[in-house]
Amino acid sequence: MFGISRRKFLSDSGTLAVGSGLTTFASNSISGMTAKNIFIHHVYFWLNNPDSKEDLEALKKGLQKLSTVKNLKMFHIGKPADTNREVIDRSYAVSWFTIFENAEEQQKYQVDPIHLKFVEECQHLWKKVIVYDTVDAV
Repeated sequence: MFGISRRKFLSDSGTLAVGSGLTTFASNSISGMTAKNIFIHHVYFWLNNPDSKEDLEALKKGLQKLSTVKNLKMFHIGKPADTNREVIDRSYAVSWFTIFENAEEQQKYQVDPIHLKFVEECQHLWKKVIVYDTVDAV
């Protein structure tokens, strides 16, 4: 699943489901949902001007350009969900979720010219960035 783009995966999965007469798209099987031996890089951005639609759009546009880095297995540009519980932080403006094959591929991303250009062109937009990197716990 991680060797193709999210769009292609969803397209191919939908075609397969329709072609084989399946009515269920997702599986609730834990083994079918577990991704192993990957590196997850999740970045949260707080804007300098949180009320600026222009700054928000500029950051999202920059992330779209960043998504062209070749060794990304999957990416997602997100915003806070409309959920409210005490443990949920909705104070950020945009999140950038990426999956890499391993830590070495993520390190290559850090020095990729596309990534470096993104930082150079967009860093003036944010006042705070928090990164959560994760690997398999087991």
